[in-house]
Amino acid sequence: ICLFGFISGRWTCFNIDTRHAKIIKGSKEAQFGYTVQQHEADGQKWLLVGAPFESSGEHQTGDVYRCPLDGKPATNCTRLHLGIISPWILYNRCPLMFDDHIILHMHLHTHLLVSASSSLCFDPEIQYSFRRCVIANGLQFVSNLPSTVCTCRCLCIYNRTQAFKHGGRPDAKKVMIVITDGESHDSPNLRKVVEESEKDNITLYGIAVLGYYNRRGINPEAFLREIKFIATDPEEHFFSVTDESALKDIVDALGEKIFSLEGTNQNGTAFGLQMSQAGFSSHIVEDGILVGAVGAYDWNGAVLKETHHGKVIPPKSSYMKEFPEELKNHGAYLGYMVSSVVSAQHGQLYVAGAPRFNHTGKVVIFTLTNSGNLTILYSLYGQQIGSYYGSELAPIDLDDDGLTDLFLVGAPMYFYKGWEKGRVHIYTITLQGSLIPDGTLGPSEKTHDSRFGAAMYTLPDLNGDGFSELVVGAPLEDNHKGAIYLFYGQQNSIQPKYKQRIAAGDISPGLRYFGRSVHGMMDVNGDELIDLSVGALGAAVLLWSRSVVRVGISIHFEPSKINVFNKDCVRGSREVSCMLATVCLNITPQTPITDPKTVALRYSFGFEESRYFPRAVLDSTEEPQPRDVTLRPDSDYCQQVYFHVHEVTDYTRPLIFSVTVGLQNADEGPVLDDGWPTSLQSELPFWNGCDNDDQCIPNLVLQSTSDLLDRRQFCGRRERSSWPPCVHQRTSGERLVEASRRKVLVEARLENRGENAYGTILHITHSPNLQFSSLVLKAPSDIAIECPNSDDMSLYRTCNISAPFMRSFAQVYFRLEFEFSRSVFLNYVQITLRVSSEGEEMSPEDNINDIYHNLKYEADILFTRDSSPSRFEIKPELGQSLPVGTRPPFNLSYQIQNLGMFPVSELLFTLNVFAVTRNANALLRLSDLDIDQTAGSHCNAPRVITAGSSSQEDLSLNPHMNASTSDTLLAQCIINLFPQGDVSITATGWLNLHSLLAVKLKRLDLVMTAVVELSPSSPMFLHEERPMRHIILEIRKEEDYRIPIWVIVGSTLGGLQLLALLVLLPS
Repeated sequence: ICLFGFISGRWTCFNIDTRHAKIIKGSKEAQFGYTVQQHEADGQKWLLVGAPFESSGEHQTGDVYRCPLDGKPATNCTRLHLGIISPWILYNRCPLMFDDHIILHMHLHTHLLVSASSSLCFDPEIQYSFRRCVIANGLQFVSNLPSTVCTCRCLCIYNRTQAFKHGGRPDAKKVMIVITDGESHDSPNLRKVVEESEKDNITLYGIAVLGYYNRRGINPEAFLREIKFIATDPEEHFFSVTDESALKDIVDALGEKIFSLEGTNQNGTAFGLQMSQAGFSSHIVEDGILVGAVGAYDWNGAVLKETHHGKVIPPKSSYMKEFPEELKNHGAYLGYMVSSVVSAQHGQLYVAGAPRFNHTGKVVIFTLTNSGNLTILYSLYGQQIGSYYGSELAPIDLDDDGLTDLFLVGAPMYFYKGWEKGRVHIYTITLQGSLIPDGTLGPSEKTHDSRFGAAMYTLPDLNGDGFSELVVGAPLEDNHKGAIYLFYGQQNSIQPKYKQRIAAGDISPGLRYFGRSVHGMMDVNGDELIDLSVGALGAAVLLWSRSVVRVGISIHFEPSKINVFNKDCVRGSREVSCMLATVCLNITPQTPITDPKTVALRYSFGFEESRYFPRAVLDSTEEPQPRDVTLRPDSDYCQQVYFHVHEVTDYTRPLIFSVTVGLQNADEGPVLDDGWPTSLQSELPFWNGCDNDDQCIPNLVLQSTSDLLDRRQFCGRRERSSWPPCVHQRTSGERLVEASRRKVLVEARLENRGENAYGTILHITHSPNLQFSSLVLKAPSDIAIECPNSDDMSLYRTCNISAPFMRSFAQVYFRLEFEFSRSVFLNYVQITLRVSSEGEEMSPEDNINDIYHNLKYEADILFTRDSSPSRFEIKPELGQSLPVGTRPPFNLSYQIQNLGMFPVSELLFTLNVFAVTRNANALLRLSDLDIDQTAGSHCNAPRVITAGSSSQEDLSLNPHMNASTSDTLLAQCIINLFPQGDVSITATGWLNLHSLLAVKLKRLDLVMTAVVELSPSSPMFLHEERPMRHIILEIRKEEDYRIPIWVIVGSTLGGLQLLALLVLLPS
């Protein structure tokens, strides 16, 4: 069945017709259809069908049927009666799906049949009787068996009475092997069956498989007793194995014991050519017929050649190197299949397969002279035990030049993924004649047991590409219904994927073992096409080839590009651009076309637009699609398709117009070439509005500036003129950032001074201490700028400008806004703006602006001190009761706050305590400087002045201790402040009473000066040069004064006189 889909535009079948196949039926019992071959003689075409079990009187001699191929519906085949010409029964070769199988008895859930050992070599006719017994009658027999062990029934009803009926002499020795894994359920008849077998001269072997008993711990004594009873000689003919996998271990021993049944009187006696089975396979060569003799030399096999001058028989020594004596009992079956290849250097070389060599199979390539000199040039080896590698051979001349290009070797019993699928090995033949592996072919992955490769045949070119094709049979597929596979030839190889699988069910539901043989070399029905013949059980099937054509598709647009600037028609009250597409179809035969020489096509067309509002719409939407047309090879068919294009913003992507073709009837007439496209997509671009149709040449010019203030602008305000940055003028290009600033604005202007700029994009990159906030147009404009949302933390973003293009001489003003980051602080800022377009820029150097500034930030610092300093009263009696250096203590507190959003680093805090007199009297001691802030801040220990003995000193005339009258005690801190952070600094110490009592004073002010400052290299600056805060520690002292008597008397008299004077004066 050929399936066509307008979406895929591809056919999914090859050109073999499965609906009109012709089936020629014959006797299933005679194995009619075992081989098929097309033949022509005296102008008459025939199909020769082999029936190897056809009877001639009482003998199954086999025969060949000749079936006329005259085109009549009914075909009457004539038997050629070849069986009465010679007393020997000859046939082509064993049917591979039954080869080397003997009847065995096991549980039905295990296996009914297993492969015989390589040492169990039977006469092909005897083997064939077994095969026929299994296939012709076995299925019916097995289907009626109960799900129990029935040893007697198998021996009596079936094997003993049927298996030895065909072929062989009445007095010939016979052997029967029983393999079972359980006791029989029909044992009452066992003694009778064994006795009757002995009367029929049948030697019985018994093999007991103990796996079932061992796994379940069951005593096998009764089971072993029964199997020993079945064996003719329990000592010689009885075997037991521990499990099923151990069966292979008894193969060689069993072969040695029954070897004498093969035609010799004692073990070790070798056959020569007495049972050679010459003619098992044959192949016509240049000077005669190459013949395989699988039974020669103890079933190792041999090849012979029949010429006009007689038989050519190579000596046995010719094979000894490739088939050594130690493997003689393996039964290599050399000659199971014979063929030949033609190389440029050696000419014709002969090929023979030995599918049982060393259990894996072998193929030899050799020369054979008419004098009998056989020289083996190359050998190919199978890869898997039991795969029957070499049972089928197929040389392929791909290009029909007379030289063999490929050589195929079948391994139909190849085991893969748990199933006996089969495999075909491909070899490339070099000019020197050597064979190089070149891959494998296999069946469908969905199949199970297939026996793929049981039959192969090289077909002439079927699809018109000039390369030969290959057909492979898989007769056990689909539960033994069978199937065939067709593979395309290609340059120097075979396509690894099959092009058509034809199952028996596609032809007729009653077919069995379809694909057991294949052949195809001539036009059978007179249509000038090669037809295929396939053998099945009791039938021969004729399959007809179909013509192969290619459909040519062309699309032409008028005009060739969409001009959206020119609206030349109206559709639905809207101005649009109208256009015309001309679609033309024609056919080109790849193989001859039968009468009538026309092809019925079905086609459809349209735009591939997935958007809700398509950019282009067909004018005529009432006409149905797909449409039908019938073409001849010598004519073209064209149709005009009118459509219109709307005003759109997407000018960059062209419109896609597609045409898809198929067949009106996939079951009749020619087929479309599998390798030729059945659809065509044509792009319809938009006109760019530029002088050069392929590319525009724009000239984009970008200008931008930021609003960050330079030093001159910052210091222009009067209140800032005394600030440190303004006092210490520098020539650097620094920008000063006010403490209140939170954003950076960039004013930009973009102008296109050239042709249209398609796909114009603004690229924005900035330093990590900025975050993009927005882009705003400064004035109404027909140019739009869209910045898609992206990660807020990204340092890069793009904005589309006036999609799809920016017109020539257009300009736009816009503003970019950035916010300072609260997590990243840098001493610079960088903003890079770049514009690009799809065109070739006229002057790319003005497409980029890089704004880079070193920054100085205004530090918004609040520096405060303790507003309530302490006062101390010094009494003389304190010095007599307190130890030296203690009491009373004092505390000094300072607070620094960062009110800004930027961090302040390495702020230096310096505390100067003026408390050491000129005579080195230390009036107080500074013990500690403590800071409560977190990591990054630290204080140095206060400088300690070693106090000497206190000395007398008069400080009453100098009550202030400051920088000019005293030495200082120094302490410093390095402070780091986070945004909106603060820190408290506390200085602690005590008054030195012994020094204070030693000096003369009434009141003394000790000045404590604290200063904060930033390094000149710091990215921050302060409003003041060095903000300073003072704390005055006031000290008062009580003195012990004794006034003399004369002073008291004199003062009293003087006071009385003054009083008298004041009283008398007014009067």
